[in-house]
Amino acid sequence: MGDGLRYIGVAERRARLGLRHRLAGAARAASPAEVAESLVALHGTDPATVYLAVGARLADPAKTVARTERALYEDRALVRMHGMRHTVFVFPTELTAVVHASTGLAVAARERVSLVKDMAKAGAPDAAWLAEVEESALAALARRGQATAAELAEDEPRLREQFTYAAGKSYEGVHTVSTRLLRVLGVEGKVVRGRPLGSWTSSQFRWAPAPEHPELDVAEAQSELLRRWLAVCGPATEADLKWWTGWRVTEVRRALAAIKAQAVSLDEGTGYVVDGDAGPVAGPAEPWAALLPGLDPTAMGWQRREWYLAPELWPSLFDRSGNVGPTVWWNGRVVGGWAQRGDGEIVWRLLEDLGGAERRAVEAAVGVEAERLWGWVGAAEARVGAARVTPRFRTPLERELAG
Repeated sequence: MGDGLRYIGVAERRARLGLRHRLAGAARAASPAEVAESLVALHGTDPATVYLAVGARLADPAKTVARTERALYEDRALVRMHGMRHTVFVFPTELTAVVHASTGLAVAARERVSLVKDMAKAGAPDAAWLAEVEESALAALARRGQATAAELAEDEPRLREQFTYAAGKSYEGVHTVSTRLLRVLGVEGKVVRGRPLGSWTSSQFRWAPAPEHPELDVAEAQSELLRRWLAVCGPATEADLKWWTGWRVTEVRRALAAIKAQAVSLDEGTGYVVDGDAGPVAGPAEPWAALLPGLDPTAMGWQRREWYLAPELWPSLFDRSGNVGPTVWWNGRVVGGWAQRGDGEIVWRLLEDLGGAERRAVEAAVGVEAERLWGWVGAAEARVGAARVTPRFRTPLERELAG
């Protein structure tokens, strides 16, 4: 490209994505923990996303729900906690310390100050009172192992205290101490999400003590997190890295220098890969298709998405806040969307204008993936009696297809 850097084009980026994101057939994983380790983080804001993202990447997805629940709540190989951009993710437990130091500490400090300030404005008890309640609540949680906010309030009634937030503003509301405090403790790495109250699609969770972890140096933790992510998602631009991590650009540049990241040339400018990863990558041996859920870490992996998602498809596949809905993939690019109807049927629609032969190949491959998806989702729904999986953030095409 005239800058002396190796050029990595769209075709190679899509090949890397298919292999490293465990989507191409031969690259699929053996366990939920292996999926999470390969992707670094699974979006956890919508509980169903975790299971659907794992199932799409398992070589044998038949017991996706049972195996993922075991990894989360019995083996504790995975943990659901706050991470990048103040968002809830599922991480390998071994990354707890890295995530906490690299992304959680700065957010936690702001959240703590905000809570104390909001309580003071409302005339609620002060920081010393809050510290007493916190200590008592954490002790109660340690005794119980897992508990809902209501259960903790049985042990520490002061958690039920309420205060008015943003009095006089259009968004005025009443907050309960338990809601805000547990959120702060979550970003501080003291508590994590435990078992849901309902099925695997439930958004109501118990709380649990966070796994013990060492306190790491912030810069070292940022370098480690960026190294892991870049090994999976590289090449990526500085803007991609800043967006995904939520860090300041100076922190991104410091981490890139620390891991000796290699610069490469992309269509949108300079990108980066981990040291030694700039060479050519052979693509998957066979064509592949995938049905990925809303907020899937692949679809949400980069700020610049034109190389795998045509801009004209965005209005159908994203909500107004920028959350991606369920997507249909073919050989490293998004070609459509899917949904589940009330009767359980998996339905999908191609949005790309494909030629006859390619369209037939895509339709056949996507049909197989739809059957594969229903093979385990249907079994899981029968087990728990759930009607269907509905994304938390609904998009135009998903709503239309779901009826």
